[in-house]
Amino acid sequence: MTGQAIAQNRARRRAQEQGATRAAILDAARRVGTRDGARQLSLRAVAAEAGFAPAALYGYFRNKDELLLALAADDLSLLARAMKDAAINAPPSEKLTKAALAAVSLLEQTETLATAPAALSGGAAPDAERIFNGRLIAALRSLSDAAGIKMESRESQLDTVLLASTLTGLAVMARSGRLTALGFTAEEILERLKV
Repeated sequence: MTGQAIAQNRARRRAQEQGATRAAILDAARRVGTRDGARQLSLRAVAAEAGFAPAALYGYFRNKDELLLALAADDLSLLARAMKDAAINAPPSEKLTKAALAAVSLLEQTETLATAPAALSGGAAPDAERIFNGRLIAALRSLSDAAGIKMESRESQLDTVLLASTLTGLAVMARSGRLTALGFTAEEILERLKV
């Protein structure tokens, strides 16, 4: 094996180890967020859960906002996948309803996406924001595909963002118990919207 090949193997192993450590940190953060609430998440608690010294986390995330944004970005990937999976085998007339119900259900259970606006304004690194934005676009594309909206014009993009905003608001109301308190279900509201 040449010196260059050895160096490439070491670099690949190091990248795999860093990826595995980052994934372990995110898994620990998700457990802490589930237990304590994402808004109450602290780097110290995540480090303890992951079995690392608190300073070790700073090699992967500059601050709590970056960590929350990484969790939210992962949740956006789950959201895009859930909408695709829900719509894939549905008849064309039900694709959007199935995707919308999957989105509301996931959003209702996921607190990390609710923390994203504060994390975005709190000083996350541009790379973390870029990854989040890319995954947001992927989730919007999954929603537009289920709705049969081709995101080729500004108007169709606005329609998709409006639909996503409606689903997000519906999930917030469901998560807080307001839909139940008002005597509604997500299903009947989506039906009323003709989704």
